[in-house]
Amino acid sequence: MAGRVTAVSRNETYVFSKPNRESITLLAGLGVEGDVHAGETIRHQFRMTYEPDLPNLRQVHLMHEELFDELALKGFDVSAGQLGENITTRGVDLLGLPTGALLHLGEQAVVEVTGLRNPCAKINDFRAGLLGQVFSLDRDSGEFTFKSGVMAVVRRGGPVRPHDPVQVELPPPPHRPLERV
Repeated sequence: MAGRVTAVSRNETYVFSKPNRESITLLAGLGVEGDVHAGETIRHQFRMTYEPDLPNLRQVHLMHEELFDELALKGFDVSAGQLGENITTRGVDLLGLPTGALLHLGEQAVVEVTGLRNPCAKINDFRAGLLGQVFSLDRDSGEFTFKSGVMAVVRRGGPVRPHDPVQVELPPPPHRPLERV
């Protein structure tokens, strides 16, 4: 599987959306340089209050741009960085990846996919009704659907820019499906 980066975003403060940048730098074991969620331990604002010493499995948030196309068909105008992601991609089935998949971004950077982003109610503050489009419960099966991207940790640092290639390296089988982190 191959795809490309379409946008990169970061923010130094805890706000929902992240402004697009010309480039970001990934730091091994930490996340996006200058981003509020970078660090070895949890940086998610809510989870820091009750699990502050757990490893940060959410160093980098990746979102598939195809979601924005899907949302536009339902009347929601959403673009890169607005849902808080750091890296927006096209042509990569992020949600279909197994846990532990490696994404080679550009010439140097490598991230390891740790799980699905668990969307929060702040999505509805951004656009009313949007949470129901990126998170749902199938009443018959009891299964949840998470569409708001994947989380990853940085295995090898380096710069990432729009138009950089994304190469997927699958882990050895058996593959474990993504769970929320």
